[in-house]
Amino acid sequence: MDYNSLIEKRDFVKNNIDKLDKILLEKYTTNFEINFTHDSTAIEGNTLTLLETKIILEDKISVGSKELIEIYEVVNHDKAWNYVKECIYENEILNETIIKNIHKILMENILEGGVYRDVEVVISGAKHKPPSPFIANYELEEFYKTLKKNDYNNIAIAAYTHGEFVKIHPFIDGNGRTSRIIMNYQLIKSGFLPISIKVEDKSEYYNVLEEYATNNNLEPLIKLIYKLEEKELDFYIKAISPNF
Repeated sequence: MDYNSLIEKRDFVKNNIDKLDKILLEKYTTNFEINFTHDSTAIEGNTLTLLETKIILEDKISVGSKELIEIYEVVNHDKAWNYVKECIYENEILNETIIKNIHKILMENILEGGVYRDVEVVISGAKHKPPSPFIANYELEEFYKTLKKNDYNNIAIAAYTHGEFVKIHPFIDGNGRTSRIIMNYQLIKSGFLPISIKVEDKSEYYNVLEEYATNNNLEPLIKLIYKLEEKELDFYIKAISPNF
């Protein structure tokens, strides 16, 4: 990984993105948001296809033969992302209130959101067992302190935010969706582009999360985010200046 090269690409996109046609930029943004919602919910088992997700979010049309909860998951994810964009526009630093609000929006019409669990939970198929509610509360305090003051670079803090949150698993459900949104919150606040982890990369993704949860090794998650961020930046660079 060449972090300086990534910074150079980030700055090029920031300084030149206004050269893109506004309609084209809006199309790119909408396409990402639909894919992000589909990928993030599909990773958790939602069976709506990408096309069905587009129909619901962009065309505002319901789809038949699907569980209502799956439609809520997609609609809520889109609402949570819009909330995040508002927070970033207001230049708000990621904090506990914002994270609880994100979760509350994600869980609307599904279960009570924004409330930390008071029961033990298990992550299906994972070696890591999340801490008890008492320990989780203590770890959350340390987590929020680290968000305020840390020595991580911009990619690493996004990785830490995601990895540590999932490791603590503070909510009964919706931790994965919340963690991917707050990871992107950190990336955008640092001037980077948001990324989407594809459902077909689920195995690699879960492996790097497990590596952090069991061995406290953040490097694989940093590398995954770096790779996906570079891919997003390269896409925009090619659109702005094919000869970059």
